[in-house]
Amino acid sequence: MINGILWVLGCQLVGEVLVRSLGLAIPGPVVGMVLLFGVLSLRRPGPESGTLRFSEGLLTHLQLFFVPVSVGIMVHASEIGRQWLPIGGGLVISWAAGLLTVALLGSWLARRRGVEAAGD
Repeated sequence: MINGILWVLGCQLVGEVLVRSLGLAIPGPVVGMVLLFGVLSLRRPGPESGTLRFSEGLLTHLQLFFVPVSVGIMVHASEIGRQWLPIGGGLVISWAAGLLTVALLGSWLARRRGVEAAGD
């Protein structure tokens, strides 16, 4: 399990170093997560892998990761109340953009699969 923790933290560290050295506008942990995905795709760890055991342990306590967000919302509740219109508008627009993206991608993939099936 220590090996799994080291892989996760190592990928996060490499992501942070890449972001800071290249001046990217992406959070380092996101780059690290993509790197970890690439490593896991290449290595294909078994079910007893330390990385998978560590990730299952994190998922078991996933609800604890929402505590800092909830506290932040409560601390800034008055600001959220004053800025309700831009926050609500941003939420609605981002929701609609996500829904539209999934719908368009789904229909494109369905057409693509239908064309390939008809060609056989």
